[in-house]
Amino acid sequence: MRKEFPEHIEKYRITRGPLRSVHGFGYNGAFVLPYKTRIVMVELTVIVSDRGGWDHVSVSTPHRCPKHAEMQFVKDIFFDPAETVVHFYPKKSAHINNHPFCLHLWRKHGAEYELPPAYIV
Repeated sequence: MRKEFPEHIEKYRITRGPLRSVHGFGYNGAFVLPYKTRIVMVELTVIVSDRGGWDHVSVSTPHRCPKHAEMQFVKDIFFDPAETVVHFYPKKSAHINNHPFCLHLWRKHGAEYELPPAYIV
């Protein structure tokens, strides 16, 4: 996660209901972030945590999975540009699906992911 919490998103924090959190929670909480496309405004529900040795950001919309540009938008808000984050596809026996239209970004604390050489990408 970024060293400094991006204060400009604080106004989007969910402060009521089961996903509520307060300002002092920093990276741990839920947010509804507006994302503007050329045609419409999309609300992205984003749940963030930096506990348990992992940075984790889940992104969902009500009726479809988030698009690549939306995931990049969220990644750019919460993670430093120099950080590599991943979207895992676990083996079927370990797959957990609590929301049909949710994708996740992960980064293990203290780890750096090896990337394939640029010439084969």
